[in-house]
Amino acid sequence: MAETKPEQRLSFKEMCARFDVTPRTLRYYEYIELLDPEKQGRSRFYGPREVARMTLILRGRRFGFSLENIRQWLEMYENDGNRPQLEIWIERADRQLEELERQRAELDSTIAELRQLRDETEASLS
Repeated sequence: MAETKPEQRLSFKEMCARFDVTPRTLRYYEYIELLDPEKQGRSRFYGPREVARMTLILRGRRFGFSLENIRQWLEMYENDGNRPQLEIWIERADRQLEELERQRAELDSTIAELRQLRDETEASLS
């Protein structure tokens, strides 16, 4: 998890480098209001809040959540506090775990089928 000192701010370029995202991705997250950097002229600066939000956004994406789900979850924290956010997180995590398990079973089946077809094809060449 990315750590920053309370007074530390990252520039746009530093934020892209820290999270290994493209400038386009960072701008898009701002456009859809997942991030709200401090602006000084044309420069953008990201404080601890934005760094924490970016960490959660990327973690959520890695787990397969939509940006809209992530946006709602972050917004809930801003409006309702930590407990409701965590309760919703558990509910959504359970649903996502079920979906990932379903996808894994489907993938395992596809791999087994492809392996069998490949082995049969190889045997027919012998």
